[in-house]
Amino acid sequence: MERYTLSVLVENRAGVLSRVVGLFSRRGFNIESLSVGPTQDTKISRITIEVFGDELLLEQISKQLSKLIDVIKIKTLRSAEIVKRGLVLVKVKVTPKTRSEVMEITNVFRANIVDISTSTLVIELTGGNGKLNAFLEMIEPYGIEEIAKTGMTALERGTNTLKLDK
Repeated sequence: MERYTLSVLVENRAGVLSRVVGLFSRRGFNIESLSVGPTQDTKISRITIEVFGDELLLEQISKQLSKLIDVIKIKTLRSAEIVKRGLVLVKVKVTPKTRSEVMEITNVFRANIVDISTSTLVIELTGGNGKLNAFLEMIEPYGIEEIAKTGMTALERGTNTLKLDK
């Protein structure tokens, strides 16, 4: 099984995301990651969806999505040809003894400390799945209090774009 990234342009209207997610649920497809937001045209939103599966599953998902009336365009993004990022906020336990160690790990990963208290640090990190997972693995021994992660968002590298045909 492989990880596939789909970029989907949809009408920016109430209920569209619910219909897209409902399609996955009805068909028994699992969404690994989901990110959605308006494009430069506020009437259109971009949904980035990550799924694990094979070529057949990907083809089924694309066909089913294309049947939805609010879906404008679908593109499967190749991992070697995209820039993909997610965001994680993580609250880590610290003591006066471990605070500098956690701060050093934060610096190595080019993360930002966005909140500090006597017993915790809230750290913000953006990156691909590998970077985010490696960071979480490094700070896990210190004690993770909370994690909030976004879905992955992706754009194609270079001049390739997903936009409306005009």
